[in-house]
Amino acid sequence: MQETKNTMKPQIIVVCGPTATGKTRLGIELAEQLNGEIVSADSMQIYRRMDIGTAKATAEERARVPHHMLDVAEPWEDYSVSRYVQEAGQVCDMLLAAGKTPILVGGTGLYIDSLLSGRDFAERDTGDESLRTALDAEYDERGGEAMLETLRTFDPERAAKLHPADRRRIVRAIEIYRLTGKTITAHDAETRARPPRYRAFTAALTYLDRADLYERIDSRVDAMVAEGLFDEVEGLLKEGLSAECTAMQAIGYKEAALALRGEMSRGDAAELIKLNSRRYAKRQLTWFGRNPSAHWFRWDRRPDFDAAEEEILRLLSTE
Repeated sequence: MQETKNTMKPQIIVVCGPTATGKTRLGIELAEQLNGEIVSADSMQIYRRMDIGTAKATAEERARVPHHMLDVAEPWEDYSVSRYVQEAGQVCDMLLAAGKTPILVGGTGLYIDSLLSGRDFAERDTGDESLRTALDAEYDERGGEAMLETLRTFDPERAAKLHPADRRRIVRAIEIYRLTGKTITAHDAETRARPPRYRAFTAALTYLDRADLYERIDSRVDAMVAEGLFDEVEGLLKEGLSAECTAMQAIGYKEAALALRGEMSRGDAAELIKLNSRRYAKRQLTWFGRNPSAHWFRWDRRPDFDAAEEEILRLLSTE
């Protein structure tokens, strides 16, 4: 009976929550206690030379505990969640095989949920360039509503979720069906029916008072600007990085680029970064709030990392 209980212990520790809540620090401290290593779950920290605006772990922090899934792509690459699941999954499996605890730290809920659930993107990543080109041309000729009606004939559930202007998802849904004979809706249902890839203990961080969270966000943005955020963005643009690429859509980067192009002042850009960061934090809270098994740690004015660490270790001992 004891052996059965041990096999059900969490394999992975997740530290998640909105931006600026202390995830990096708590993750490192837990890794030091649990013979663990950090696996980043941040959709923008995967990019090289994007350090300040993504609040990437410092050199000193990385020296304390090994970090994975940082700096794994160039900013011009179109990095996908399927690639993250594949690469981060390999890291987690390697750590588990070595007897170490993966500590998944970040605020990108889609990355975290997809990795833990073991979503299989293989069929979705199967593509046919000629078919996609033809479907794109068909979309241009017939229009979004007509293409959506085509999708509705074999996948009405997915069609109901899409807007006629959502070219990419409409075309992709039709492409996958024609290539595989299976709808995205059916694929997602099969994925949900599978057992999770990893057993996880989730610690979610936030503040008791939303105003304290927003104050912390604003202070972080001020610190980023002081550390050279605009210089970092200018350097990326000088490399020839398009302001339209995925990496440059990150909060902090798109606003700084506007200022560097003279479309607003740096002061106004900083205020816009704060506003967009606060809005993003609200969306993160909504996402992570859907997880019924998450253990929430709500800071009262200031984070109490020692108390949180002690409670997490206590809870893990009872799992």
